[in-house]
Amino acid sequence: MAKEVEGLIKLQIRGGAANPSPPVGPALGAKGVNIMEFCKQFNSKTQEQAGKLLPVIITVYSDKSFDFVVKTPPVAVQLLELSKAKKGSSESNRVKVSSVTWEQVRQIAESKMPDLNAFTLESAMKMVAGTARSMGITVKGEFPSNN
Repeated sequence: MAKEVEGLIKLQIRGGAANPSPPVGPALGAKGVNIMEFCKQFNSKTQEQAGKLLPVIITVYSDKSFDFVVKTPPVAVQLLELSKAKKGSSESNRVKVSSVTWEQVRQIAESKMPDLNAFTLESAMKMVAGTARSMGITVKGEFPSNN
């Protein structure tokens, strides 16, 4: 028999660095989850991605057990890493902070493909380019078409 789901918790935690302090502790404690058990499991699962900001979705069941799914890092974080910018532009339509190439956009789109709601790599690349544009990061070159 399937367990009854009591709730979902969505957090963004640095890989290999989950600890019971906020925001992890209060979010899990409110649902009655064993905080230290989650921290141990999360840290062991994300050891190879240490330091990267990772979205995680925790499913809490009625018997206080839990499952969690670790997603790929957000597109904005990956763009900032590739472009070497400290943060996005406050006026993205006027002030440009950095630039990336279409090949770098392709790399991000390929890594995010399981988490995006896109069917083709080209549409995923356009989504990543839109995020870059809204952050004040220009995409150099011409869009690579398959024609």
